[in-house]
Amino acid sequence: MVQQSFRDRDPFKVLISCILSLRTQDRTTGAASERLFNLAPDVKTMSRLSVKTIEKTIYPVGFYKVKAGRIKELCNVLIKEYHAKVPDDLDELLKLKGVGRKIANLVITLGYQKPGICVDTHVHRITNRWGYVKTKTPEQTEFALRGKLPPKYWPEINGLLVAFGQGICRPISPLCSKCDINRYCEKAGVTAHR
Repeated sequence: MVQQSFRDRDPFKVLISCILSLRTQDRTTGAASERLFNLAPDVKTMSRLSVKTIEKTIYPVGFYKVKAGRIKELCNVLIKEYHAKVPDDLDELLKLKGVGRKIANLVITLGYQKPGICVDTHVHRITNRWGYVKTKTPEQTEFALRGKLPPKYWPEINGLLVAFGQGICRPISPLCSKCDINRYCEKAGVTAHR
């Protein structure tokens, strides 16, 4: 997941890297982020880049043309409305075009070290599969987890479950025989496993 590529937890870099990461493999995201931040390490510098330059720099991330335009627009909004700073408030982050709950929570937890729960497909699938929550959407899962987990565990759950979801608790044919918590799992929605 994105957070493993962050050595520098600057909120702006977290935000941009998260945008690049959507529908893109981690290795590709990491390389594109590094190229972009080498060219433009901050909001003001990045705002001066043309959309074409951003496109060329972030290619081959998924939807690179759309993301380049969104990044350019986002930089301009941050300068105009937030004094070139990324908001440290979930509601303010959600006002930014292209920023949903997942990205907003990652910025809050990684960029500002504040409690937040980032629910992606892995967190949603696994916590429902276990029977820990019974929800239909990632947003519902986030709120259910906020009610069950103490805030000190919120920032960790995404990184732990992403790795677990990629290696053991896969979407299709999870490796239940290799899972340490197999006997406690409800296996909700699992039709075949190994």
